[in-house]
Amino acid sequence: MYKIMFSAGEVSGDLHGARLAEAIQKKQPDAVLFGFGGAQMAAAGVRLAANMSDYSVMGFWEAFKNLRRLFCLRDALTAVMAAEKPDLLVLIDYPDFNWRLAKQAKKLGIPVLSYIPPSAWAWRQGRAKDCARLADEFLAIFPFETKVYEAAGANISFIGNPLVDTVRPSLSRDEAKRYFDIAADQCPILLLPGSRRQEISLLLPVMLAVAAKIQAEYPSTVFFLPVAQGLDRQPMEAMARQAGVSIHFTTDYTYDLMGCCQLAIATSGTVVLEAALMGLPSIVLYRLSPISYWIGRLLVHVKYFSLPNILAGKEIQPELLQSEVNPKRILAETRRFLSDTAYASVVRNQLKQACRLLGEPDAAGRAAEHILTAAARSGQKKGRLSGENL
Repeated sequence: MYKIMFSAGEVSGDLHGARLAEAIQKKQPDAVLFGFGGAQMAAAGVRLAANMSDYSVMGFWEAFKNLRRLFCLRDALTAVMAAEKPDLLVLIDYPDFNWRLAKQAKKLGIPVLSYIPPSAWAWRQGRAKDCARLADEFLAIFPFETKVYEAAGANISFIGNPLVDTVRPSLSRDEAKRYFDIAADQCPILLLPGSRRQEISLLLPVMLAVAAKIQAEYPSTVFFLPVAQGLDRQPMEAMARQAGVSIHFTTDYTYDLMGCCQLAIATSGTVVLEAALMGLPSIVLYRLSPISYWIGRLLVHVKYFSLPNILAGKEIQPELLQSEVNPKRILAETRRFLSDTAYASVVRNQLKQACRLLGEPDAAGRAAEHILTAAARSGQKKGRLSGENL
């Protein structure tokens, strides 16, 4: 029986952690899984020592302001590790916190595996060496992640991306259109303001402002907004009423809805890649608080910030950053998609090509094999040490 501790602090990490837990339990039903995560991991059988919904923040400055709470969380999880003595600590993204926890694990003699390692390929490349000293193994879900870690001497493997398995429709396109009451003459557009309250406060107002302009210019458009699990939709509904725009708020069949829509206006993140896997082009928005953006400009050196463009190595769909995130610019990009069918078709085809680089299906299964092998190796070592102490 293996004891495996997880640490994931964001919605996307919770999703990856849940799929990972399911794959591990399928291969090793008696594995004990516990740690830091969210509702999806809990539903997948991970016993939560702390819930990530209480700690999710976005941006450098916001993380700095929450340092005291995060240090308390680190200490609490360190105490859990000391008491539970897991065979392995699995870090799932959330780097600024997780690598502090990794240091505590190493002090306790607990091996560390990094699933979705820090983006050293984009910024702070020197931390790849620091991470390589702390983690025994790295599992990458993007092919462009491995080079900088290999140069740092890390044991890293590209195992494919689990979204290839999970991002699939549940309904046929006709069934989905009936479910969402989308008429044949309507042009559905998806608004994806993110899952963090801070993202929503920064991006939803401009999304609603441009939605009102789009509806006035293209009367056949209809807008949908999937509400992330755990978010209160009422404030968003009030914002839509104040903006004078009709929005259909939804909570289920999001991938099916993506398959029905012509376009998404989305905050940068995993959801943009999910949309790409469903063949849905996005106008990608990225906006931080001024101080976080200023710090980011000093540290981050990437040509593109949305995952499909990074995979492709070129801008295959538009990215708007900071001051570019305004109704006039978003409307101009929307017109291009709605008025130029050839352009929209080219974008869809290039998204399909980019998504092929994500690897073959069953990435979570391959990750589970690596994790169980590492846990077994740790268990054998503990057994030897116990024998030596007798």
